[in-house]
Amino acid sequence: MSASPSLTVGEAEARLPELSVVDVRTPGEFASGRLPGAVNVPLERIEERLPELRDSTGGRPLLLVCASGARSEQAVAALASHGLVAASLSGGTRGWASAGHPLEYPPGAVRRVWGIERQVRFAAGTLVLLGLVLGLLVHPAFQVLSAGVAGGLVFSAVTDTCGMAVVLGRLPFNWRGTASDG
Repeated sequence: MSASPSLTVGEAEARLPELSVVDVRTPGEFASGRLPGAVNVPLERIEERLPELRDSTGGRPLLLVCASGARSEQAVAALASHGLVAASLSGGTRGWASAGHPLEYPPGAVRRVWGIERQVRFAAGTLVLLGLVLGLLVHPAFQVLSAGVAGGLVFSAVTDTCGMAVVLGRLPFNWRGTASDG
């Protein structure tokens, strides 16, 4: 995996007034707390919103943000392939909040959606347990479910992609929470 430009929380905080901040999480995650002034452009839509991103920055440097920094690094790479330079926030919104910096919440946002990474851990763990329990109680063939999830996790780590995150990111509760998806 190639390294992408990134800013530490301290560097981003010092430069925040001069940056255009784009949060690449789902709208549901975005509603659970964002950097001040951030706009939401989900990772799945980053390339289709490229013209808007070029026009809206007003010459200001782009800072891409997600929960941990992984998706924002993917977005930095996607934008770079189209000639648009951006940086990723190391540690994401978790790192920002852990450093004691405040998060903004959209008006009317009252519910908190788990981050995609937490949803993936929950879903994978549930499927593994389900496969093991059904394999013991119903039929041993159900253990294939656990093996399939384990194989998917290994593939995800090796390729630095996550099909389960893509699927979970498309669920309706991950798209509620903001007045629009943009």
